[in-house]
Amino acid sequence: MFVTKNKKSILYLGMQKLTEKKLTALDAKFEAQKIAFSPIVFQTVISLRELGILDYLFDNSSEVNIKDICENLNLSDYGVRVLLEMAECANIVEYVNNDRVRLSKVGFFILNDELTRVNLNFVNDICYDGAKSLTECIKSGKPEGLKVFGNWKTLYEGLSQLPEKNKKSWFEFDHYYSDDAFPTALEIVFKNKPKYLFDIGGNTGKWSFACCNFDEDVKIKILDLPGQLNVARENAKQNKLLDRIDFHQIDLLDEFQRIPQGADAIWMSQFLDCFSSEEIIQILKNVAQATNSETDIYIMEPFFDNQEYPAAKYSLTGTSLYFTAIANGNSKMYSCEAMKDLVRKSGLEVAEVFPLIGHSYQTILKCRKK
Repeated sequence: MFVTKNKKSILYLGMQKLTEKKLTALDAKFEAQKIAFSPIVFQTVISLRELGILDYLFDNSSEVNIKDICENLNLSDYGVRVLLEMAECANIVEYVNNDRVRLSKVGFFILNDELTRVNLNFVNDICYDGAKSLTECIKSGKPEGLKVFGNWKTLYEGLSQLPEKNKKSWFEFDHYYSDDAFPTALEIVFKNKPKYLFDIGGNTGKWSFACCNFDEDVKIKILDLPGQLNVARENAKQNKLLDRIDFHQIDLLDEFQRIPQGADAIWMSQFLDCFSSEEIIQILKNVAQATNSETDIYIMEPFFDNQEYPAAKYSLTGTSLYFTAIANGNSKMYSCEAMKDLVRKSGLEVAEVFPLIGHSYQTILKCRKK
């Protein structure tokens, strides 16, 4: 029986009107314990994966003897059992009997699902150590957790300097949510056949290279911070595209640094979510001064309120707290309506909306100067 000695808790439970999907008190208490031990469960998953236990379960039939796991992976019976016992409680594995175990459906997705793999690596290599500073970040409005990597104001200043493993996880996370959208996005952007396109926040140059491959006549200007531009320039050199891509160093948080004029189209992919609402308005006003009523402005974002599956919304809202604790302390993933409102406040207008393009997480807002 569920018993609590806290009078406030008794009052609260008594006033509840079963709005929590008819969750019983016992079930609610169990859910609370899952939250309490979630960091331990997370690290259990990382250990099961890094030690090869999940792979072994997947590769060796539907049931595996724990003794065989220990012998083949050179692990102790104690070590394997403590991990599997926690994994069983988290529905990652299923026990057939005391000595035999198999992978569950959840375990299968942890091992084989690309979204899960990318999110796990991102949280483990980018977010985990700094997340403990979240309370301090909320109070200060600064990414206090970033200190685990370096003394930068934002992660973007030091992104190119991260250890290779961490940098790889960051870029895989960033690219995963956008790459599936590229084929459809290219069709949308090049419908009006722009000759000169600005890629703002171009990062490694992946979108710019895709544009060059899609249209042999287009010229590109990548605008970004110096560290990212160095990477993009080297990538462009390797792709033999330096004759079609030029580079413009800019800090868009500096209101005195202006975006140059001359673009037929301006592209921002998963860029504006890296800034606060006030900063987004400042950036879009800068975009507006660089354009005219004929310039196509494209904003591509994975809006959390415009997702097909709950797993996507869950991942995106979790990403907001990465921005809070690690990236910059003041940005987040936005809803589609919130972004439309920021566009209007900047002196632009949304001309067309392309939701969930190419079966991806992304929506494109096509904007014009009023």
